[in-house]
Amino acid sequence: MRVLVLGGLGLQGKAALLDLARSQDVEEVLCADIVSTGLETLARFVDLGRIRMVRVDASSKAEVISLLRQGVNVAIDLLPLPLMRTAFEAAIEAGVPLVSTNYAKTLRDLDARAVEAGVSLMPECGLDPGIDLVLFGHAVKQFDRLERLDSYCGGIPEKAACDNPLSYKISWNWDMVLRTQQRDAVFIKDGRRLEVPAAEQHETEMIHTIHFPGLGELEAVPNGDAVFYTDLLGVTATIKRTGRYALRWPGWCAFWRPLKKLGFLSDAPLPGLGVSPRQMLVQLMEPQLQYRDHEKDLVVMHNVFQGVADGRKKTLVTNLLMERDLRTGLFAMSAGVGYPVSIVAQMIARGQIARKGLLNPAVDVPYEPFMAELSRRGIVVRDEVSWDA
Repeated sequence: MRVLVLGGLGLQGKAALLDLARSQDVEEVLCADIVSTGLETLARFVDLGRIRMVRVDASSKAEVISLLRQGVNVAIDLLPLPLMRTAFEAAIEAGVPLVSTNYAKTLRDLDARAVEAGVSLMPECGLDPGIDLVLFGHAVKQFDRLERLDSYCGGIPEKAACDNPLSYKISWNWDMVLRTQQRDAVFIKDGRRLEVPAAEQHETEMIHTIHFPGLGELEAVPNGDAVFYTDLLGVTATIKRTGRYALRWPGWCAFWRPLKKLGFLSDAPLPGLGVSPRQMLVQLMEPQLQYRDHEKDLVVMHNVFQGVADGRKKTLVTNLLMERDLRTGLFAMSAGVGYPVSIVAQMIARGQIARKGLLNPAVDVPYEPFMAELSRRGIVVRDEVSWDA
């Protein structure tokens, strides 16, 4: 198969390239980016002869369509978020399936067009969203009535690398990290649908801690629309509690709470400066939050499912812990995003996922083959099941 990777020279893009170039079924990878250098870091680990660099202005739908029509079996979108829609519309017009890691709320109107064009479009297919959603789809089938679905995920430094006031370092785009803190949360508590505006995301009453094996206490911050997924899975009517949370080392909210109230995450340009407070924070903080070569980032995922099965109360907990590969230098976050999108793109190209339209990993990615491929890459999810007496 021939695979096009749009935005292939970013952190997640290089992880996807590494995985694709190691896959027996992949004959050629087209790495499309606005620049044409940067693959040298992968030369020791894969055959770069299987990767062909092409320059592209991904803001031009015509250029993206032209690339998609070069005998490509499937494409992967790892472009900046503002270019996502252009990539998806180009895939429909070119008749080529596309997999992406971004949230899909703004793409729902494309479903009918994709069905008519006979194209499979799979957004939300990275780490979170991505791996978590495949776990959701499998977990709900293990309950006669699901009452709780809480999802936690985050990228954090190993303890030895926590040498700044945030106890945080950058394993993906820092600007996007700040933007996620401006995202409203939708959840269910005591059977009632509630919303947490982004302005209240870091308030004390909205946060809590969880205990993760081997790491200890982590801070959970409400982030994202959990009810969208219970609706998608058809279980909202029985849900008493659900939420999506970002995980950080304790102290994250105490740091950001006053800064958010003072407007440091605002997008409004500052008079006389021409930049917003958020843009200023990106420029100020990004250089200070970089990993050193010997330091590891961690990916932590924790999902809790509770309900009734066979007439008894059941709890299913799934845990995932990944750490940076110091040999390749690949961040755990990069692998956690880049490997799943590569796996699913290959599944679509092989026909293992055949449905057309705007798809979602929670209902369209087959659990056993997907988890087997993750395991082959050293990504192992551990399940714990308990029953009430």
